[in-house]
Amino acid sequence: MKAAVVGEKGVEFRDAPKPSPKPNEILIKVRAASLNRADLAVASGHQHGTVGGTGTIVGLECAGEVEAVGAEVKDFKPGDRVMSSAAGGFAEYAVTDSGRAHKVPANNMTYEQAACMPVALQTMHNALVGAGRLKKGESVLIQGASSGVGLLGMQIAKLMGASVVMGTSTNEARRARLKEFGCDLALDSRDDKWPDKVKEATGGKGVDLIVDQISAGVANQNMQAAAILGRIVNVGRLGGMKGEFNFDLHALKRIDYIGVTFRTRSPEEVRTIVQAARADLWPALEAGKLTLPIDKTYPLEKAAEALAHMKANAHFGKIVLVV
Repeated sequence: MKAAVVGEKGVEFRDAPKPSPKPNEILIKVRAASLNRADLAVASGHQHGTVGGTGTIVGLECAGEVEAVGAEVKDFKPGDRVMSSAAGGFAEYAVTDSGRAHKVPANNMTYEQAACMPVALQTMHNALVGAGRLKKGESVLIQGASSGVGLLGMQIAKLMGASVVMGTSTNEARRARLKEFGCDLALDSRDDKWPDKVKEATGGKGVDLIVDQISAGVANQNMQAAAILGRIVNVGRLGGMKGEFNFDLHALKRIDYIGVTFRTRSPEEVRTIVQAARADLWPALEAGKLTLPIDKTYPLEKAAEALAHMKANAHFGKIVLVV
């Protein structure tokens, strides 16, 4: 099969061994795959959990048809239209644990649209509802809201009953579009006064739950903006891995600061997260109430070009590879 593989000088489109499903896995004939920030690290030769290094097939999620199933798989059969988080998704075929996969909703969802959903659904549902313990009527702020994951996160927050949903972006044009995806207040995280605006929007209380994809550069401002007994869920570190942290402010507000990642989760934990997201979100997804914009599509052989587009940070929504 053909795949986007990490080579000595970058990502190469070349032949790779076709995978075979283990007893608990499904083999997907990939029709589309979408890019995530972690793909940039893998493409640069870095490790992402158990994945990485020269010879690695890039990609974290895809959509297509089930080609074959392992002996223990009960919920899928060959021919099913599926979408899933799947290591090595930038290829003609990919395997994944069947507990990570979803059947594509029986509406007009295309493979390109379906490929955008798995990582964002499980990441943001877990951050908001699982780790973040969102309750109906609480306020939410999403740092890095113009990413695909962020855009879906705002919609999920609204769906789960958040009273006020706020999102940040450093790009004025992107901020102007956030309201299309459930944002009540769009903020520029470079503005030193943004925590004050959050307090104004919450009647002086501060925000109940922050889902942070930026981290280092906004850590202390997050705590300034947070309510007493607020929660901050650290999902991503686009602004840096290390930075200043005001421990006294953290203690003063009695904030729960929660780190999450799928890299150290067991298959059983991931399956539970996927099932929880499906239970809460599938009716809305099937009804077309959860959507993501596709910024640009590329053929699979142009994966390196697509990754460069993501690295330039010029996109709004998802970047998709078509196989």
